[in-house]
Amino acid sequence: MPRDTLTREQIVRAAIELLDAEGLEGLNMRSLGKRLGSAATAVYWHVKNKDNLVILASDEVWNEVGLPDLDTVDWRTAASSMAGDLYAMVARHPWLVMAFASQPLYGPNKARHDDHSLAVYEKAGFVGAEADQATAAVFMYVLGSTLGISASVSVNRRLSHGGGNAQALVQEAMTQAAEVASQFPRLRSRLDAYADADYAAAPEKSFEFGLQSVLDGLEERLTTRLHR
Repeated sequence: MPRDTLTREQIVRAAIELLDAEGLEGLNMRSLGKRLGSAATAVYWHVKNKDNLVILASDEVWNEVGLPDLDTVDWRTAASSMAGDLYAMVARHPWLVMAFASQPLYGPNKARHDDHSLAVYEKAGFVGAEADQATAAVFMYVLGSTLGISASVSVNRRLSHGGGNAQALVQEAMTQAAEVASQFPRLRSRLDAYADADYAAAPEKSFEFGLQSVLDGLEERLTTRLHR
């Protein structure tokens, strides 16, 4: 595709598709140009470099997180909805976890999300720095909860590219991990109780349990303040 027919939107969308398929390590201008049917040099007319492209791609996916109407829902409903959407978005784009760890990410869509998050916790009753802290606490919980998904995708991709049977290799590693865990009483009891579960698997609805626990803690802080 000639450079004058390419658009930044096309490039960003193709970059997201490539990132979803190959991760950060698989994103380069040559592969992107091939996906677009264009020379790699044509892409540089629209984006500066790979880092700039990651910033643009990451900002685009923030559009997938809904922003609840705070005039129609209470703050906990809004906070739960945004956190759930964020978790689902990062699960669809697991490269975002590594991107957060490797470079600053910013843009109007992320800023719009962050601004709305502050509005949620200000509606709850947090003011000033506490609103920022409440927002950060929930965000870090959600991001941390996606680490396992991101790691699993990365490991499976690396093993598959190595020419091996990724599923079999992962299962072998889990079997070895379970053998080590069985030496410790509480882990052994858990493995015995959930014989058909992987050692690293979290119980059902663990994300929701953790999220509501974080929100319970934030609500408790507000309640304590009111009764001082």
